[in-house]
Amino acid sequence: MTQAQIQKLFQQYPEFSIQESLKKGWEMFKAQPLNSVAFAMLIFSIQGISTLYLEDFSLLVSIIISPPMTAGFFLVANRISRGVEVQFSNYFDGFSYWGIVIVTSLISGILTFFGILALILPGIYLAVAFMFAIPFALYSGTDFWTSLELSRKLITINWWKFFGFVIVLLVFNILGLLCFIVGILVTIPVSYFAIYAIFEDLTRDALAEPEVIHEPQS
Repeated sequence: MTQAQIQKLFQQYPEFSIQESLKKGWEMFKAQPLNSVAFAMLIFSIQGISTLYLEDFSLLVSIIISPPMTAGFFLVANRISRGVEVQFSNYFDGFSYWGIVIVTSLISGILTFFGILALILPGIYLAVAFMFAIPFALYSGTDFWTSLELSRKLITINWWKFFGFVIVLLVFNILGLLCFIVGILVTIPVSYFAIYAIFEDLTRDALAEPEVIHEPQS
């Protein structure tokens, strides 16, 4: 991402509609309902199995597996948005970028953890501010620290609105969990798609060229 693109990114106030973003997330989900539910179920299954049978390694499994799978939702959302055909295998495309997404997720998690230790409020701030860290890592071609900083700086401009969005997502997923647990298999994909929808709207002009700069890692 060039300096000109970064300047363009911050030229406009990052305003968005929470309702509209959830609607877009739902529309993306409806484009791939079975694959999205199956992928969410796979994520929960992996986490459950690692917790039950690999207690000593469950955190390591989460660190290695969760970020690429989260990236998978964002990459699929991008394909749906561009009208590109989606197959179930595309949900695993995040593993092609495993290095950058794992490091970005790990560092953001560590910083958020220490922020929580530091009187809680800094951790809450960072948890919201790093929401776009993985999308930036995927689509801006920047290193992990620049991705974190781009996310933090962009979201901080309108932090309270993003905080409200996060609260809505939390309530949304709690309701999904209460719906016989099965509902969360729908709310999780919709949530990630909604996050991507906001990211795409706010960065479309700045990141117009190129779409994905990072090369897949072997």
